[in-house]
Amino acid sequence: MGSKKKNMMNALFLAAVFLLTIWAVFRGKDIHMVIRYLETAEKPYILAGIVCVITFIWGESIIIWYLLGTIGYQLKPLRCYLYSFIGFFFSCITPSATGGQPAQIFYMKKDNIPVPESTLVLMIVTITYKFVLVVLGLLILLIRPARVMFYLEPVMFWMYLGIALNVFCVISMLTLVFHPHLARVIMVKGLSFLERLHLLKTKPERMQKLENAMNQYHGAAEYYWSHKLVVVNAFFITVLQRLVLFFVTYLIYRAFRIHGESAWVIVSLQGMISVAVDMLPLPGGMGISETLFLIIFQPIFGEMLILPAMILSRGISYYSQLLISAVMTVAAHFIIRGESEKET
Repeated sequence: MGSKKKNMMNALFLAAVFLLTIWAVFRGKDIHMVIRYLETAEKPYILAGIVCVITFIWGESIIIWYLLGTIGYQLKPLRCYLYSFIGFFFSCITPSATGGQPAQIFYMKKDNIPVPESTLVLMIVTITYKFVLVVLGLLILLIRPARVMFYLEPVMFWMYLGIALNVFCVISMLTLVFHPHLARVIMVKGLSFLERLHLLKTKPERMQKLENAMNQYHGAAEYYWSHKLVVVNAFFITVLQRLVLFFVTYLIYRAFRIHGESAWVIVSLQGMISVAVDMLPLPGGMGISETLFLIIFQPIFGEMLILPAMILSRGISYYSQLLISAVMTVAAHFIIRGESEKET
């Protein structure tokens, strides 16, 4: 019952954020004019963008397949592709993408992959995924390329906030992995402090849940030390995976036959939007992603094309990802459940 209620609340929250986003984006706009501009976009570039989304999802499946192979699970790549679709679908519809990994673990368990092993693999995927964003954000802020910083200047607060949240997240996960005792001390004192302030009710079972969650990180440190090259390879695969998705915006830039900015500038700007919104408690960064796109890319696309460009860029990189993943998640559910029932 609790799970159903939580799913219902997530669905209502997603619908509310989506409707608010639509209202904010299209308020006072000439919809017919927007549609006419959308029709002028060159279709091959749009199709190429969808291919980028599929490749992006495929990239994670390669990492999962690769990591599972290093701990003795030789799965077919297509199976790992299904895990990736499941993960991205639930990440797209839950705040801060919190629903992806639990769903993946659930279906991997049906394939007889124990929870500790699946948790280990997905934990490394998550840390690497976040770490790539941190590296991108810090590189941009340290090097400060003039063209990129010019476009980011109006939204620097969100850039700094996003980097700070991602750095905090990565440091927290690495602390849990490599310094579990220190992590336990910090969390115990933190919970005690919140309970003294009456921000949390005192519940003895909360500490047990915390211990259980932290125990999942113990095997990760050993894996990192014994599989250094594997982790490095996973990092570079993730870099390529991320860049493929960011490249969608450049394809939309070309779809409108615009020239003037290089691919690396546009890809960097789209990457910084991802850095800014990744840790915010909004499904898929919905609302804030659209807002930041409209502000950052307005000088590049121009007043008339900025809204059609945002619709296509977000429509492909997020909404088509959501739709494709939803269809494949339904397919994965029946495929994995059907095969597990045959085995029993």
